[in-house]
Amino acid sequence: MIRNLVVGVVVAATAIVSTTAQAQEPAAGHRIAVVDVAYIFKNHPGIKAQVAAVEGDLKAYDAELKTKRDALKSAAEKLKTFKVGTPDYTAQEEAVADMDSKLRLEMARKRKELADAEAKIYFENYQKIAAGVKFLAEHYKINLVLRYNSESMEQESGESVIRGVMKNIVYHDNALDMTPGVMQYLDKALPAAASTAGVGGAGINR
Repeated sequence: MIRNLVVGVVVAATAIVSTTAQAQEPAAGHRIAVVDVAYIFKNHPGIKAQVAAVEGDLKAYDAELKTKRDALKSAAEKLKTFKVGTPDYTAQEEAVADMDSKLRLEMARKRKELADAEAKIYFENYQKIAAGVKFLAEHYKINLVLRYNSESMEQESGESVIRGVMKNIVYHDNALDMTPGVMQYLDKALPAAASTAGVGGAGINR
């Protein structure tokens, strides 16, 4: 079994087995590839554009929120100018409480809206990434695709070192990496980003 697995890795790396040979040797071994999903999320132009749009919405809201907070602060300061117990004080107090309540509700609603928008980006794009992996795996007759992290360890960063030593895959041949191929697949799945994407390489060599 171990011998078959090793043969499968070599076959996946070189990808020179013909259809006829595969038909004649169905037990030649499993073909394996790897993909860096985190890298794709961080670097694909289409996904980055979607995330930037949400971040832009957040910045715009922050500016709007500051204006409303300033208005609330001014209303609270105005309350101090009235004598406690007078009709003007009561009316202003109610106005401040109403402004504060509405602002809190609005902030909670906006936070949920932005969180949902971000979750949608990751959910929908993960489906596209999975579809790309499936497409390439079926095309190149790959039986198993493992997720890996290509991030290099930084000795000065404890978190980076921990992530590095916890990697499931210690070594892989670069020819097994289908990450560039999935990036190209997403160029078509996300047409708006295709014109700005400069990704090269198919990811899995023939």
